[in-house]
Amino acid sequence: MTHSRTDWTRAEIAALFDLPFTELLFQAASVHRAYHPATEVQLCTLLSIKTGGCPEDCGYCSQSVHADSGVEATKLMDVQAVLQRAAQAKDAGSQRFCMGAAWRNPKDRDMPAIVEIVKGVRAMGLETCMTLGMLEPHQADMLAEAGLDYYNHNIDSSPEYYERVISTRDFQCRLDTLDHVRKAGINVCSGGIVGMGETREDRVGFVHTLATLPQHPESVPVNALVPVKGTVLGNMLADTPLAKIDDIEFVRTVAVARITMPRSMVRLSAGRESMSEATQALCFLAGANSIFTGDKLLTAPNAGDDKDGALFAKLGLTALKGEEPARACKSAVPAE
Repeated sequence: MTHSRTDWTRAEIAALFDLPFTELLFQAASVHRAYHPATEVQLCTLLSIKTGGCPEDCGYCSQSVHADSGVEATKLMDVQAVLQRAAQAKDAGSQRFCMGAAWRNPKDRDMPAIVEIVKGVRAMGLETCMTLGMLEPHQADMLAEAGLDYYNHNIDSSPEYYERVISTRDFQCRLDTLDHVRKAGINVCSGGIVGMGETREDRVGFVHTLATLPQHPESVPVNALVPVKGTVLGNMLADTPLAKIDDIEFVRTVAVARITMPRSMVRLSAGRESMSEATQALCFLAGANSIFTGDKLLTAPNAGDDKDGALFAKLGLTALKGEEPARACKSAVPAE
């Protein structure tokens, strides 16, 4: 029985990546079934509540002011408009409503509206998740007091590769925000992006960083880069098909995340709309048990509810109704 270790070494994680593919999937599926319902997948909806104009220079992001992607900057959405979209998401079967704002960090003047949004969405019976950039401790405390369930702040890649993707902040800034969120009592959502031209060693470093945090993130989104024209990485990788991460390697990353962080929800995030049904099925077998529904992720395309419904029917999957294991009982004995 695999327990939630936080002392993984890079060598151990590299050895998992190197396993024969079928053996890796068997181990990942076994871990998954020990902690999670085997055929249930959590449905989440993601809404951009403030789009574009971000001063960061993240090479993958179409919302950066440094990108020539055609994304126009908007102001923070009206509270009632956000709540209306949340109600629609709940009607469509989503369990969690995730909201993203293209900020380096929220200003204190933005916090009252953010707090009101959190309270309104929670009142509908939805889980709430926000990603607003870096947080100061007092801002994390405000979000916790409002009842925010999750805060998303991805580490993006390995510590070594990070500086090749972003120059306007360093890797430690990411970890500091995660620490502020954890100390405030908010559940952590943190993952990253693969297919940015990194090596397997970087993917090992990415998983290692998350799996050796003092407490594993309750949610781990794994994104496949969507190369957007006008972004640094989009322009660099657009005409180099070999730079795109291999489907099998992507599934390996999901499987290793599942094994090393057994109670976490592992979410298939950006890039899923271009994956075949077979690749997605392998990801679910490898332990992915959360997806974003709808036809849009912030500014990137997504698979869409109809396609997801058809895929779930074909695979015999259903929407998760219960609470995630990492939240329901963080020190519990794994389910039989």
